[in-house]
Amino acid sequence: MKQFVLRVLVNALALWVAAWILPGMDINAAATTDAASGAGAGGGSETVGIVLAYLFIGLIFGLVNALVRPIVGLLSLPITCLTLGLFALVINAAMLALTAWLSSYTPVRLTIDSFFWTAVLGAIIIAIVSALAGGVVGVKRK
Repeated sequence: MKQFVLRVLVNALALWVAAWILPGMDINAAATTDAASGAGAGGGSETVGIVLAYLFIGLIFGLVNALVRPIVGLLSLPITCLTLGLFALVINAAMLALTAWLSSYTPVRLTIDSFFWTAVLGAIIIAIVSALAGGVVGVKRK
């Protein structure tokens, strides 16, 4: 359970860094929008809403990577071998796009402007930050 919580925290941190760097990637939540417009209690509730939004999207991203990515990776193994592993970037971007699509059915939404630039660059940033943060906190990959 501890590893799962750490993985969600690392995913949330990686998504935050990617959204901070890339202008075409954003996480919107109804609670953070209300707090920003003045309907909330103040600055503290806005920060809590944003942190919870990133944690929620990190949870969805972790579930997508745990359930869907192994199947897609196995099915795309021939093309991944032909491209010497570069197709793995497309798979990571597709998992990010799938997370954005799944989050459109929740109150917290991950929005991505374009697949090629935003999703691919976001997947690269998320992979780098996840590797660095996972190494620091000791998250084990299976």
